[in-house]
Amino acid sequence: MTFNSQPKVKKIKKPTRASLVKKQDTEFSIYIRKRFAVNNKVSCFTCDKIDTWDKMQCGHFQSRKHYSTRWDRKNCQVQCVGCNVFKYGEQYKFGIHLDQVYGTDTAIGLLNKARKEIKIKDFELIGMIEEYKNKNSLFDF
Repeated sequence: MTFNSQPKVKKIKKPTRASLVKKQDTEFSIYIRKRFAVNNKVSCFTCDKIDTWDKMQCGHFQSRKHYSTRWDRKNCQVQCVGCNVFKYGEQYKFGIHLDQVYGTDTAIGLLNKARKEIKIKDFELIGMIEEYKNKNSLFDF
């Protein structure tokens, strides 16, 4: 009987597309909720409720199903759970506030952008994950 003396080499598993999207969603959500926080507190984009960033959510004006706007920094704003979940994102108020903050026709611009299909490759997602991990590491709370 002979034995193979070579040690088994574990294969490095390539991350799945779903796991990359989930990681990017997580890093991006942290960034959105922390970017305007002062002393760990941030206000809801649609109702002005103030709470700590970790109790708030990353709300989307255009649905996350649209990859062209899924990680767009204007499309994504801090929302409380009441507005984002129970009031279905308060899209009308969200759109009005977008135009007030970023300029007239921002909301319609995001609506049009959401209608455009894009393909994001896995290596691009990996780059985005690293970018937002780095941005998040710069926050001092």
